[in-house]
Amino acid sequence: MGAEERQNGQGGCIAIRSFPPPSISRCTIGGSSTTTSDDATCGSPRWIGKSLSCVCIKRKGNYERICMTLTPQQNERLQRLKHRMKVYFDPSRRDHQEALKALWHATYPDQELEGLISDQWKAMGWQGRDPSTDFRGAGFISLENLLFFAKTFSTSFQRLLNKQGGKRATWEYPFAVAGVNITFMIMQMLDLQSTKPRTFVRAIFVQMLSEDEWAFDLLYCVAFVVLDKQWLEKNASYMDFNEVLRSTRVQLERELLLDDVMRIEDMPSYSNLS
Repeated sequence: MGAEERQNGQGGCIAIRSFPPPSISRCTIGGSSTTTSDDATCGSPRWIGKSLSCVCIKRKGNYERICMTLTPQQNERLQRLKHRMKVYFDPSRRDHQEALKALWHATYPDQELEGLISDQWKAMGWQGRDPSTDFRGAGFISLENLLFFAKTFSTSFQRLLNKQGGKRATWEYPFAVAGVNITFMIMQMLDLQSTKPRTFVRAIFVQMLSEDEWAFDLLYCVAFVVLDKQWLEKNASYMDFNEVLRSTRVQLERELLLDDVMRIEDMPSYSNLS
């Protein structure tokens, strides 16, 4: 049939590499099919009831992606991720306290923690003596993300924490608070809190969840190294942080939309993690 197909997981999202003409994209809506030239877009996502039938976007190259109703596995993992995103950090909860202690020990394995409220936390890049006050923007998942980064890619984590490499600004971004902001940025970028998917990036990410339930945490780690790289390239200082965060989001979206990116590990910036 002149096409190579890759089925991801149990179904739901299919990436199709089609041979000529590459300038034609297809949008299937309610069983009908329309074609548009590569110079146009199909506009906003099309919906049937409450399920995603198709997301069509202007693309260059030979790839199309047709995203249909979520598979049970994708939906289950998406709901678990949404639940994680709704959990507020509660300093009175024992498991939240233990997670915060675990972050300290993963970050400073040779230093004893004096307490959950201590001047020591400022060295990690929290705004004050009590890091729990900085989790309000993104919740408990932002702590989970930092802990995942520290344990999974300890070399990169320590390099960014200690601002190693490159010409650093006199007034650097605070590491831990930057991490919370990155979590919040990714949540917005993926639009995961909305009832209906409204972006192609979200559809691609949900596909990735069927490959790896930790896709969000891996994307977080990629985002952190991208942010630091952008920071150095822009010769940024503290007042430029929001602009660097915006450019980080643009870079992540660009990489997620690449034709050969089917997993977080396929993103070009993933290779910067160690």
